[in-house]
Amino acid sequence: MTDFPRFPPGFVFGAATASYQIEGAAHEDGRGPSIWDTYSHTPGLVANGDTGDIACDHYHRYPEDVALLRELGVDSYRFSIAWPRIVPAGSGAVNPKGLDFYARLVDELLAAGIEPAVTLYHWDLPQALEDRGGWRVRETAERFAEYTAVVAEHLADRVPRWITLNEPWCSAFLGYSVGRHAPGAREGRGALAAAHHLLVGHGLAVQALRAAGVREAGITLNLDRNLPATGSAADRAAVVRADTQHNLVWTEPLLAGRYPDTEEETWGELISGQDFRRDGDPALIGQPLDFLGINYYRPTVVADAPYREADPARRTATDNRYAEVRLEGVRHTAMEWPVVPDSLTDLLVALKERYGEALPPIHITENGSAEHDEPSADGTVHDRDRVAYLRDHLTALKSALDAGVDVRGYYVWSLLDNFEWALGYGKRFGIVRVDYDTLRRTPKDSYHWYRALIAAQRR
Repeated sequence: MTDFPRFPPGFVFGAATASYQIEGAAHEDGRGPSIWDTYSHTPGLVANGDTGDIACDHYHRYPEDVALLRELGVDSYRFSIAWPRIVPAGSGAVNPKGLDFYARLVDELLAAGIEPAVTLYHWDLPQALEDRGGWRVRETAERFAEYTAVVAEHLADRVPRWITLNEPWCSAFLGYSVGRHAPGAREGRGALAAAHHLLVGHGLAVQALRAAGVREAGITLNLDRNLPATGSAADRAAVVRADTQHNLVWTEPLLAGRYPDTEEETWGELISGQDFRRDGDPALIGQPLDFLGINYYRPTVVADAPYREADPARRTATDNRYAEVRLEGVRHTAMEWPVVPDSLTDLLVALKERYGEALPPIHITENGSAEHDEPSADGTVHDRDRVAYLRDHLTALKSALDAGVDVRGYYVWSLLDNFEWALGYGKRFGIVRVDYDTLRRTPKDSYHWYRALIAAQRR
């Protein structure tokens, strides 16, 4: 018998997906366009010209996917709601067919004995709001709260766990600074304004969720374990700037009620001259959370580096005098991400040491790997590297629990192979293979391993 790590009674095992990555039906039943529709249909931005128009066709095939979840034995399914499916123009008229789809999905999950966990924003901003400034402007945060109230009114009685934002770092910095995610902007102060307004939107959304009487409200962050390339003072200082941009910009306002004291060292005049913060924002952003979601995949090694852009007026919010360095001596996934499970333990322990009693219970809301897995002659998928990745990271997670970190759940990323953003369909994270020509689902070895792990917890 496989020797699985053992978790406490009541520990939640789940699987996760995101709306634009799996749903398809991009132009059906009143759904409006999102920034990812626009981005993916812009030539040259997404690998192979791929879009989410069809994706995994989950919109039509959700009963089949819920059956896969039931067979897997998960306690919970984390999925996201597409804002433009609910409020097609971002504000104003509500689309009843969009609400009906998610109500049917929730009912299907409950009938299968699976607890729904809703993410309200997994990056598919209505294009109409981007046209009015997107997350650079406070109005978007206010519209997000209105949308949250609509969804909560319809689903709060059946959905116990709510996540306001998924990985706001990606929304703010990949979207508005690096330009590798929608809307594809490369800005300085605009990206920092987006980061702040995402946090404001989170705070307003939590208020709306509380008003609707939800049981658990939280947020999901993709926190990094940043390591210096060498022991030099310059590389250690680079780690401080990396920590500020990736971690502290979120955790300090959310958990400590303040902005990072290293932000001027990191962003200089971009932040010192900001005009987007208002009195009262720290209290709005930092209201108590029922849990903190953390998405974790790999550590990051950084080294000191010069500014990439010599002209200060052209620098983006991610041009912060550090560069990522490849970590040698370890396996790398198909994403070229290093596999270092122990760094998950280190990240969680460090978080507990920094924030103490202010740190709410944690759910690992994403963890998994893209691998070079292909079906064998009989159609089965033997993804032993993914099995090893999941086994070793769950073992590292158990070590964090043993060290006193209050971790309540784990969601594998992802249930299905899916649209991997700017990389299109070329990277596969699923424990279920999707044939994009036929849309046939085939559970991989990792699916069967995870099912066995979950079953072993209940013996």
